[in-house]
Amino acid sequence: MLSKATPEIPVGDGWHYEPKWDGFRCIVFRDGDWIELASRNEKPFTRYFPELLEPLKASLPDACVIDGEIVIASADGDGLDFDALLQRIHPAESRVKRLAAETPASFVGFDILAIGEQNLMDEPLSTRLTHLEAALADAEPPIYLCPSSRRVETARDWFVRFEGAGLDGVIGKRLTDVYTPDKRTLVKIKHSRTAECVVAGYRIHKDGKGVGSLLLGLYDGEGQLHHVGVTAAFTVKFRSELVDELAPLLDGALDDHPWADWANAMAHAEARLPGAGSRWNAGKDLSWVPVRAERVVEVTFGQLQNGRFRHGVQFQRWRPDRTPASCTYDQLDVAAPVAFEDLMRAGGD
Repeated sequence: MLSKATPEIPVGDGWHYEPKWDGFRCIVFRDGDWIELASRNEKPFTRYFPELLEPLKASLPDACVIDGEIVIASADGDGLDFDALLQRIHPAESRVKRLAAETPASFVGFDILAIGEQNLMDEPLSTRLTHLEAALADAEPPIYLCPSSRRVETARDWFVRFEGAGLDGVIGKRLTDVYTPDKRTLVKIKHSRTAECVVAGYRIHKDGKGVGSLLLGLYDGEGQLHHVGVTAAFTVKFRSELVDELAPLLDGALDDHPWADWANAMAHAEARLPGAGSRWNAGKDLSWVPVRAERVVEVTFGQLQNGRFRHGVQFQRWRPDRTPASCTYDQLDVAAPVAFEDLMRAGGD
C-alpha cells in the first residue's frame, strides 16, 4: 500500500494512526525456516540484513507475511540514521557482514498480509491489526510492533514530539480498508520547514535539456559552505528558465568557488560536498556545473539529518533580499533529539 500527502492529520471515527518511519519499506515472508525480505518494489533485501533473520525466526509465527520498515537506530542514540541504512546496500559480502555487526538494523511491523494459510489482504485493517498484534506478541528487539493509536491527540503529540527521533511525520489509515497493493490508500502528514540556501551549482536534467536540480549550500560557524542537498522536480518551462537565470553566474565560477576542489577528499574531509558517487544508484550521473555562489533561494524541507536535508526539498522562490553569508545552519529550527528506544516505548492506545 502507498500513501498520499495531506496537510492536516485526518480527524473522525475510524482512523488509525502510526508514526511515519524514515527507513526501507520491507515485506517479510516466512515459511518455517525460510525467510525472505523484499523491498516495496520486490527487490531482495535478505542478503543486506542478515542480522535480522534469526530474530525474525524467533519472533514471528511459522508462516506469515508481514509489512513493515527496516530502520537503523543512530549510534549516538539520537533517533534513526538513514545514512547508515543507505550504506547497508552494498555488493561486497564482507562489507555487508561488517556493517551488520557495526550498524545493526531493526524491523518494525505495522501490517500483516497472511497468517498460516489464511490470506488477510481482503480483511479490514481492524481485523489485520488483531492478527498482527497476536503475531508479534512475543517479539523482542530488534523486532518491534509499530506503536499505533486511534486517538488524534496521540497522533498530534507524536507528530511534534518524535520528529527528533527521525520520524517523517504521521500515517493515517482507515480501519475499514482492505489491503490495496500499489494504491495510495494511506494518508501521510509530513513535516515541512523553510530555509534560505546558497545556490552553488546545478545538474543538467537527465534528458539533457535544462536544469534538473540546484545544488544547495549552508555555511557553518567557521564560514565553510556545506552541500546540504538539492531541489529538483521542476517543470519543463522552469528548467529552461533556470538556464538563463544562472548563465550570468558561470563566468569565473571556479575562481573562488568554495567547492572548486571537491574531488580532493583530503582537502574537504570535514565538509559535505556534491559530486561523490551515489550509494543507491551506482550508474547515476552526479556531475555538476559550478556557478558563483551569489544567489539565494528559499526551499521547503522535511528534516535535517547529519547536516543534510531529507524529504520534500522544494523550490519556493528566489530571495534577492538575502545575502549568501546569511545562509547558515543557525537559521534552521531543528527538533530536539529523541532516542529510538523512547519512541518504541511510547506504545499506543
